[in-house]
Amino acid sequence: MKPKILIIEDEPAIADTIQYALETEGFETRTLSAGQPALGLLAEEQFDLIILDIGLPDINGMELCKSIREKYTLPIIFLTARADEVDRVVGLEIGADDYVVKPFSPRELAARVKAILRRTRNSHNSPPAASAFSVDKARRQIIFFGQPLDLSKYEFNLLEAFVRRPGLVFSRDQLMDLAWEEPNASMDRTIDAHIKNIRAKLKTIAPEIDPIITHRGVGYSLREDL
Repeated sequence: MKPKILIIEDEPAIADTIQYALETEGFETRTLSAGQPALGLLAEEQFDLIILDIGLPDINGMELCKSIREKYTLPIIFLTARADEVDRVVGLEIGADDYVVKPFSPRELAARVKAILRRTRNSHNSPPAASAFSVDKARRQIIFFGQPLDLSKYEFNLLEAFVRRPGLVFSRDQLMDLAWEEPNASMDRTIDAHIKNIRAKLKTIAPEIDPIITHRGVGYSLREDL
């Protein structure tokens, strides 16, 4: 059975482009040009993933995401025209699994859909992801195998992003957007240096484990089997 994707996008040209890209990759799709009908449709039909535009004409996409999360756990990818860091972080915190900023590559979006579905399917047969970690956001503290980590501001921001979405491959640009107030002022090498420092601190607690996976030419992810 083909995975079924719900596309909620009010711009017909963008919706058609996404639909074509996904159907070319073997997905079944349904499209909505507004957000309000989505909850009714979800009650009637089963979907594997939602692609949700934040800037809908009838309801804010983030508010719709919150309503969906009250009843459903299927993955959600945000589409947004906003490159603001706060928007992206808030989107992930309220339950989105990933986000794509317009303009985007339809092939990249299809690849992200595949990756998320592969990860969510595998998670049904795996122990809880990132169970070696616990995060106390109020105290800005991350615990690794029961021991607190001494992290800088940016190390905490980076590791928290990984722990919140184990298995998700973050590009360096995404990590800079999530961890830095002024991401344009940072460079790829800055991310690499902070990842190196985080790895060193994790190894002092569990020398035999490297929880952070390097995806050459792409970015980094956190192992899901901890």
